[in-house]
Amino acid sequence: MKIELGHCLLEQRLAESGMSKEQLAAALLIRPERIGDYIDNKRIMPLKAAIAIADTIECNVRDLYELHSLP
Repeated sequence: MKIELGHCLLEQRLAESGMSKEQLAAALLIRPERIGDYIDNKRIMPLKAAIAIADTIECNVRDLYELHSLP
């Protein structure tokens, strides 16, 4: 099955975790602007970044994006 990424759900996951994008960026040693780019769909998270983010905010990697199945 082929999967297409939809809208980034990081902002919602951050709200659920009680963490700000600034706190997440500090924990990952990256600029907050990068987190903002992911949230605004200006950049797609690389797999390593997605895993690190999911681990940090304690969610599943698959919960960071809307996922759409393609025929």
